[in-house]
Order: sequence, then C-alpha cells, then structure tokens
Amino acid sequence: MTPTLIEQESEIVGIARRARQAARWLASLPYEVRCEALAIAMALMEERKQEILEANETDCAIAEAKLAKGEISSAFFQRLQTSEAGIGHMIRQVRDVAALPDPLDKLISLTELDDNLILEKITCPIGLLGIIFESRPDIIPQVVALAIKSGNALLLKGGTEARQTNEVLVSIWHESMARLNGFPCDAINLLHTREDVQEMLHLDRYIDLIIPRGSRDLVRDVARHSTIPVLGHGEGICHIYVDQAADLQKAWNIVFDSKTQYPAACNSVETLLVHEAVAPDFLPEMCESLRCAGVEVRGCARSIALLADITPATEVDWETEYSGLVISVKIVRNCADALDHIERYGSRHTECIVTEDQDAANEFLQRVDAAGVFQNASTRFADGYRYGFGAELGISTGKLHARGPVGLEGLITYKYRLIGNGQIVATYTSGTRKFKHRSLSVVR
Repeated sequence: MTPTLIEQESEIVGIARRARQAARWLASLPYEVRCEALAIAMALMEERKQEILEANETDCAIAEAKLAKGEISSAFFQRLQTSEAGIGHMIRQVRDVAALPDPLDKLISLTELDDNLILEKITCPIGLLGIIFESRPDIIPQVVALAIKSGNALLLKGGTEARQTNEVLVSIWHESMARLNGFPCDAINLLHTREDVQEMLHLDRYIDLIIPRGSRDLVRDVARHSTIPVLGHGEGICHIYVDQAADLQKAWNIVFDSKTQYPAACNSVETLLVHEAVAPDFLPEMCESLRCAGVEVRGCARSIALLADITPATEVDWETEYSGLVISVKIVRNCADALDHIERYGSRHTECIVTEDQDAANEFLQRVDAAGVFQNASTRFADGYRYGFGAELGISTGKLHARGPVGLEGLITYKYRLIGNGQIVATYTSGTRKFKHRSLSVVR
C-alpha cells in the first residue's frame, strides 16, 4: 500500500499506513509477547502514577474554568477526572484483560469439503481501528489493552479537554512496546486535532472500523461523515419498569443504584416506569429518597397527582439522556404499557424489569429490543468489566458484528482457510467428483 509518486501523503495518511503495517506484525506476535506488553504497561502506570495525576490536574484546571462558564456539563467534567483510585482501577482492568485467553487463531468450525480438501473457519483481528472518544482518559488503557490482546492496531483521538492525560497514558504504552524487541510501536497512535479526525474518517483504504465513544451528537456526526464502517451507540436512555409483582425493597435498591451510583454513565437509568397498582406505595418514598440524593424528579400527570413538588415531564424528557441527577417518572397501566413506552423512547441500550412474576419477566425479557435486558438487577451492570470482559471499548446498540459491551470478541472477526491437495473446481462442475460437506469435530 505504498503511495504512488502522484499521491501526496499527508501526515495522517502516513500514520495510518504505518499503523496498518504494524497491525499485520501485531497479529502474528505470540500470545506471550502480547501479554508481556500489558504486564509492562501495568508496572509503568504504577511507576508513573504521579505524572498521570499531574497531567490530569492540568486538564481539570482548564476544564473547571469552562464548567464555571457553563461551556461543559458537570457530568462531562466528572468523566474527565481521575485519581489514585482511578489509576488503580485502570491497572486492574488491564490485568483482567491480560488474564483472558488468547482470542486469535481459534478454530470455529471445520468442514471436509472432499477428501484432502478441508475448510477451516478461524478467528483473526479486524486490523486497524479508529477510536474517537470524549473526556474520559481511562478509555485509553482499556482500549489499548484490548487492542494489543486481540492483535489490532489503533488510531486514537481523544478530546482536547484530556490532552495532557491522554499523552502521558499513550507514552506509557509506547514505552512498554519499546521494551520488547520486535514489537511494532506504530501500532498505537494518538491524533490531536479535529482536522485529523475529518481526514481519518475517509481513510477506508487503511482503517477497517471506526468506534466513536461519547455523546449522541459525536456518534451521529462520525457516522454521518465516515466512509468506514462505524460501531457505536447514540445514547443510553435506560428504563426500569417496576411491576405490580415487584418486591418493593428490591425495586428501591435497584432504582437508587441505577440513578445515583454514577449518574454520568450511559447505563444510568433515565426513566422510571411504575405499575399503577404499586405506585401509591412505592413512588412517594422512592422519589423522596432520590430527591434527598440530589436527584430532580420529573413526572407524568398521574405522578404529579400522587407526589408533591415534582416537575412536570414533557415529551422531551422521555427522549432525553440526562447523564446527570435527573429522572423522569411515569405511571403505567400494565407491562404492555411499559413495553410500548420503551419501544417508542428507548435507545436499545439497557432495560430492566423488577418483578417476582416470572411470566411477566419472561414477556419483558423476550419482547424488549435492547442490547441488555435485565430482571431484578441495576442497569449499572451493563458494562464490559462487570460482564467479565476485562474492559470494553463501549456499548454497541446495533445488531451487526457486536452488541452490548464490546470486549475482545467484538474486536475479532474470522477468515476461511482452505487446505487442499491440488483440487480444481472443474472436476466438481463436470460431475467427476462430488462434495461431501461433512462437519468435523473441533477440539477445543
């Protein structure tokens, strides 16, 4: 893929071309070498912890001034911040990825087409990934660990608000790779400007997949302008439906955790749907607890008639991802009413029913179209780390290739390898030979 003399290779094209070459080398590296790169990076994150914190303080000082002017939201600012505990969590996520089995060169299926003509379906990396993300610097160790483990190269573009932190974190991975002889250091690259992104979105000659991670507007903008396939979710409008057969104490715990544990997350609950039979017993105490935790409650007309001092909900509220301490509440007649509301306003991210009636639960679990459908569990469990994936690149609400938290499995594809002994198609089209198409056992 060397450019011709006529082509004028820009800096971004050069980076992408070298990254694609590095991806081929990375895919062929032994499992032990890929794991060693992760081990070195973990040690370096601990060793350079103070450097990460100082860089993050610089980023946060600039962002704090923007927050005071109302240029960014408190949720956005919260996602930017890290701490010693946050760095410890980054290291644990890399460690968990390192402990996962090798996803590459796994035999998925084996078919005997004919004597001495064997078709293998085998896992392999996607290739070169472009990752565009906002605010959260902890995305870098997650994404890089998953990419190296799965043999994929990266072009990373973080938000300018986290530039100092991102540069330190990427330099740690570069140092890790440089300590290993033969490791393709061009596999991990950090881009800086909006112009870089605009050019990157059209490099379908080199980049195999774009993954935007951030606001709905970011994801939609990337999808609109990219000539490369895009994997991402637009927003997380998550619902909890409290059924008439719910254990109300369970429901209280689940709703409170889903809204207040980390309200800036995309898997935080935004709308609470409550069956009319339990609303009088459940909603007053639930909403008072939420208000005491700083949550603004907005409700439908029936909720307002039941509760005091809540803001009327509008049509906009039902279709809004608050990413903060706000929740909308609606009283529904039954499960079917709740399902209709979710179908109309849901973002296909994560939906939950709280009930002890298994028939109602089964109906909800089967009929809801979302990447995650839960019974009696907080929506905050919708996370690659909590699913045991080690880390995640984000949540996909689409239905092609990957759905839900995108971990190692979402970063691999497959190819067919045909092992023959001089066979040609003409002998089969003439009827001289016939295909067997016999499935063979795959030894796991």
